[in-house]
Amino acid sequence: MPASEYISSIRSRIGNDLLLLPGVTAVIRDDDRMLLARHAHSGTWSLVGGAVEPGEEPLEAVMREVREELDAEIDVTGIVGVYGGEPLMVTYPNGDRVGYVTTAYECVLRTPPTPDGVELVEIGWFARRDIASLDRRGWIDRVIADVRG
Repeated sequence: MPASEYISSIRSRIGNDLLLLPGVTAVIRDDDRMLLARHAHSGTWSLVGGAVEPGEEPLEAVMREVREELDAEIDVTGIVGVYGGEPLMVTYPNGDRVGYVTTAYECVLRTPPTPDGVELVEIGWFARRDIASLDRRGWIDRVIADVRG
């Protein structure tokens, strides 16, 4: 999905410089399995999420991101935690640098997911023990470790 008008406006002034953004992450579970997605820009596996838009509640943002990226609806059952720092620094293929501070929400699916084919090229259900063997964004290990149960 292209950058929002808000981000594009900021980028027109700061170029590729680091931009700190609030984000949301959907930790979608089915018992002990987690839904992960392989991202088109990096080829790595991660949790689903993205930036919070101006004026948007983070809870609304996580539901919107799941809808946009997976064409699915979720129920949010709690907050896992809030994460940031170096592990959540991203440099996109166009050179844009972003540091996310993300709120991770525990979620369950209400409708079947389908990757959008633009941001996400593949999805899969993985047991916690199997996630360590994936080519993944390292920060998700901390989030998954914080998930109860």
